[in-house]
Amino acid sequence: MRRFLSLAFACTLATFTGFAHAQQQIDIAVGGAELYSPKPTNASEAFPPPSERGGIYASVSAQVLFENHYGLSAESSWRYNKGLYNGFQSVRPMFTDVNGVFTHHLRNRLDADFAGGVGIETVIFYDEFSRCAFGSCPQSLTSNHFMMHLGAGFRYRVFRRFFVRPEANYYYVISNSEFHSGNVLRLGASFGYTFGHK
Repeated sequence: MRRFLSLAFACTLATFTGFAHAQQQIDIAVGGAELYSPKPTNASEAFPPPSERGGIYASVSAQVLFENHYGLSAESSWRYNKGLYNGFQSVRPMFTDVNGVFTHHLRNRLDADFAGGVGIETVIFYDEFSRCAFGSCPQSLTSNHFMMHLGAGFRYRVFRRFFVRPEANYYYVISNSEFHSGNVLRLGASFGYTFGHK
């Protein structure tokens, strides 16, 4: 799954780069954020699913904007360090989405970006304790879930074509049985560069 997502993201970047020759605006960015999600409130369960929150999430994103202020974007965000699932198993969630984008110019150097789309949450569980007597055993188990995504950010040009974008991303993960809630909020900022028309 990781190879597929990497290939899909690389193809998306190549497509966006091709749009640069058509006098479109292309924004490429890297960022960091923290994850928030509701905590379990029912204490009657012996082992309730944990909340999907905390940790530092790295991200890469690309968007192409056309002259009518609409465009397309793709983004991938993953937990930088492995987390602990219910205090004992290593886990790493990853969010990958594609979106329609609308941007609105607010004032000199400042634009508002709004995005909405769909994607996949991939949860990787690592097996770091079991050993196989013969051959090799799988070292991880992957669980994938369809999700919906909404995002908003303020893109401020700090120097020439370089920008900083404080942003909020909301995910609604469908059939997310590993965690307490499918409602996930990622708050952070990204730093990027604009190619083409601006």
